[in-house]
Amino acid sequence: MDDELTQRVIGCAFEVSNTLGAGFFEKVYEKALCIEFEKAGLVYVCQKPVLVRYKDRLVGEYIADMIVEGQLLLELKALTALGREHEAQLINYLKATGLSVGLLLNFGRPKLGIKRMIWNHNESKNTQ
Repeated sequence: MDDELTQRVIGCAFEVSNTLGAGFFEKVYEKALCIEFEKAGLVYVCQKPVLVRYKDRLVGEYIADMIVEGQLLLELKALTALGREHEAQLINYLKATGLSVGLLLNFGRPKLGIKRMIWNHNESKNTQ
């Protein structure tokens, strides 16, 4: 995945953050991002169901907040602080989707919080 897509998405997120400020629910920021993505000509999917498998058996399902251009997973938060559990959540979502790059976007503070995370699927396979 190229860095240009990441930068375009971050630009849209900054526009949303600067316009709305902090204090809304995640869904408000998601809908505002949809408007910005449409203006930027980005293809996106919201609330995409993703199946979690363990040894070829279905063990769970989660809903990805957004996937942009089929390549970049977004996890949106509106919290005063992010913890390691939020980073772990994004990594697990990358594992389940097969995607390599994700952004954790936190709209819960006056300054947009951004954490870019990469998961290398080839290096992460267990060899047991």
